[in-house]
Amino acid sequence: MTKNEAANFMSVQFAALSENESFARVVVAAFVSRLDPTMDELNDLKTVVSEAVTNCIIHGYDSNPEGIVSISARIEHETVHLTIEDQGNGIEDLELAQQPLYTSKPELERSGMGFTIMENFMDAFEVTSEPGRGTSISMKKTIVSKKALYN
Repeated sequence: MTKNEAANFMSVQFAALSENESFARVVVAAFVSRLDPTMDELNDLKTVVSEAVTNCIIHGYDSNPEGIVSISARIEHETVHLTIEDQGNGIEDLELAQQPLYTSKPELERSGMGFTIMENFMDAFEVTSEPGRGTSISMKKTIVSKKALYN
């Protein structure tokens, strides 16, 4: 990035309510739309946002609507950087939580695939968490412009 090129960024916070998951998807999709993503890229981004926000609500805050979910996004060239975080329960055993099919809430019929989906749909994925202080999920994805696909 040159000195005169600034990264575009945004941030939003909202109550940890399940109905805000669709809001989060739309906000990120609208922000990324200037990169002209393919439908697959857009669907991947919307899916990871859904997974991360749902994890914040269900696991981070135990569905307590008083919690706050934060999303920040930055675009540098064609790469989208996303961070989705809560200040909730945190994760006791991060390695275990990232194992496919593991869920700490089997009574809610959770699939335990959220982290696996996020990791597979994005170019980079990292989770940091501290019990009692919350969890932060950082991801990035480079968007291949549709224009490039047809030239």
